[in-house]
Amino acid sequence: MSLKSIAALLFAKHATRQINNWASKPLQTQEKVFKQLISTAKNTAFGKDHGFDKITSHQDFVAQVPIRDYEALRTYVDRVVAGEEDILWPGKPLYFAKTSGTTSGAKYIPLTKESMPTHIKAARNAILCYINQTKKAAFVDGKMIFLQGSPEMTTQNGIGLGRLSGIVAHYVPKYLLKNRLPSWKTNCIEDWETKVDAIVQETKAENMTVISGIPPWVQMYFEKLTQATGEKTGDLFKNFELFIYGGVNFEPYRAKFEALIGRKVPSIELFPASEGFFAFQDSQHEKGMLLQLDSGIFYEFVAADDFFTENPKRHTITQVQLGVNYVLLISTSAGLWGYNIGDTVEFTSLTPYRVIVTGRIKHYISAFGEHVIAKEVETAMKQAMDSFGFSISEFTVAPQTNPTNGELAYHEWFIEFENPIDNLPEIAQKLDAILQSQNSYYKDLLDGNMLQQLKISPLEKGAFQGFMKSQGKLGGQNKVPRLSNDRKIADSLAIFKLKNP
Repeated sequence: MSLKSIAALLFAKHATRQINNWASKPLQTQEKVFKQLISTAKNTAFGKDHGFDKITSHQDFVAQVPIRDYEALRTYVDRVVAGEEDILWPGKPLYFAKTSGTTSGAKYIPLTKESMPTHIKAARNAILCYINQTKKAAFVDGKMIFLQGSPEMTTQNGIGLGRLSGIVAHYVPKYLLKNRLPSWKTNCIEDWETKVDAIVQETKAENMTVISGIPPWVQMYFEKLTQATGEKTGDLFKNFELFIYGGVNFEPYRAKFEALIGRKVPSIELFPASEGFFAFQDSQHEKGMLLQLDSGIFYEFVAADDFFTENPKRHTITQVQLGVNYVLLISTSAGLWGYNIGDTVEFTSLTPYRVIVTGRIKHYISAFGEHVIAKEVETAMKQAMDSFGFSISEFTVAPQTNPTNGELAYHEWFIEFENPIDNLPEIAQKLDAILQSQNSYYKDLLDGNMLQQLKISPLEKGAFQGFMKSQGKLGGQNKVPRLSNDRKIADSLAIFKLKNP
């Protein structure tokens, strides 16, 4: 065992002890974060506008600070972008993480000197928890790749501007720089397909031990590796030991990954966003990701079923329940307050607090009042894959509200299968039955002849990559929405439907 491996094991034990310390005291930890946030920001423009000097409790905070999304907070953010100081947080932010919004155009999410280290620490701790639990540390001597956006940045009024994954690339610890791939030059390539081709050439002869990224784009990397070498990823990288991912549910991709790799590889799930690093998988045996209660983020939760009512109840960490779908609200050391990031979560454990991501509050199907969410369709897909033994590259679901020939409306599943399928009716029936078992509203609509059974539209190979490329969103942190409540994505995918499925 190398000195670096021994040091990693010792460091992992120390870090895990610290994590367990705050995780075992959730109320005290969150109260401390809350008080620090309010005290630090009370003299900012936002703090003065919202009476932070009078806030001493969560009830005060709820009364003073309404729930906001980016558009509602934009008047303040625009002042920060314009170069003003002490608006949302003292001073100016270090960076803006630039993301694409559906209603707001480009979004500028601030990253401050207080918030930036929490992103790095959480990612590091995810790996350290894995090391401490498994006692496996040899991978730290190999090469590690993180498929991410370009680290190149511009400046706006003296503030760095770039993609979060690219900004984080500037914070790779010195002891990992020799292990890190791809090269800086390759990482700066903007065109995703060109970039992945270059990464393949740089890595195919290396001792890759850790690979990280959003599953659909890592899948593309694995496919190109096989095309270039004729070998499965696991044979090419014999010491490939750990896959780290986030952004989407991995289960629909798992079968395809194991086929491309040629074996099973342990994985760690992360829940990062430009707005904060919220959770990571701390256990290989327990379901869910450990909520980061000690990372300068104060959390609130609103039951998704109540979110669009007037004055929905905002719950703190000790008020949540298992099995409830919650909209996640955050207040952070980057100056976001009562902020709706758009994600929904469900708690899988309350000791400690672990969550799974169930979808997006705006990504659902409720054309007829069924309110189908991402977790439900992903569960149906996983169980159908297990039952019939097929694998897929990607899928998305949309309602068909105006079918032809007097048919009843239905949900249309656009699926890119890995291999030709000859039992589509049976698969559709299975998917529908599993969806009904999870969602009583959907079942009632079918029983009441308001909807008919879902239909599958199989797509050509490469359909989703072609769609994302046509939208200018190929690669990086971009992902296909699992659900839509309209036909915009469905209509764009229509050209990729198989002519003779």
